[in-house]
Amino acid sequence: MNLNEKFVISINRELGSGGRTVGRKLSEKLQVPFYDKALIKQLEEKYHLTVDEIENLKGQKHNWWSDFKRVLGIGGGMTEAKYYQVSMDQEPELITTEAVFKAEQEILKGIAENESCVVAGRSGFFVYRKHPNHLSILIQASMESRIARVCRKQGIKPEQALEIIEKVDKMRENYISKYTNSSRYDTHNYDLVIRADGKSEDEIVDFILAYIGK
Repeated sequence: MNLNEKFVISINRELGSGGRTVGRKLSEKLQVPFYDKALIKQLEEKYHLTVDEIENLKGQKHNWWSDFKRVLGIGGGMTEAKYYQVSMDQEPELITTEAVFKAEQEILKGIAENESCVVAGRSGFFVYRKHPNHLSILIQASMESRIARVCRKQGIKPEQALEIIEKVDKMRENYISKYTNSSRYDTHNYDLVIRADGKSEDEIVDFILAYIGK
C-alpha cells in the first residue's frame, strides 16, 4: 500500500474484538477520516440517498464528496459517528434492501475516490476489492475475550453478551453472504488477519502501522 497516494483501509471485525476502536485509533495515527456503519446510516436517513441521486451528485461536480462533507459539517483531520450500541430490544444489524446496499456502496466508493480513509465494517473488503491502493483487515478474538469486552462495554451479564454476539454474528454473516456472495470469515478476502487476544488496541494499531511501513 502506498501512503503517498489516496488509500483506503477497510476493517472487518467481530463484535467484541475491539476492531472499531482499532479503526478509530488507526485513523488518528494516519490523520485521515474514519467512517463506520453509523455514519453511513446517518447519511442515508438524513438525505434519503439513492444510487440515482448519488450519480447525479457525481455528475454535477468532480469533488462531490468534498462538497457533501461541507454540507454535513464533517471536517478536519478525523471524523467519526457515535458508537453503535447493540441492545436486546433492537435489531443488531440494520435491515438493508438491495437498493440501500447499492447506495451504501456508492457512498463508500465516493469517499475513497476523494480522500484517504479508514472504514470499519460495511463489507469494505468487497466494496474496495478493485481499489488500487486498498488494505483489507479482519480482526477476530476468542469468544471468551469477546464476551468479556461486551460485558465491560455494555454493563451486562456474560449470558446476555453471548446472546448478543451470536445474534450479531449470524446477521452480519447473512448480510455479507446475501450481498457479496462470500463469507466474512473467508480469509481470502483479507490482506491481514489479526487475533486480538492478549493485545491492546494500541498494540494492534502499532502492528498495522509497522505492516504498512509507517
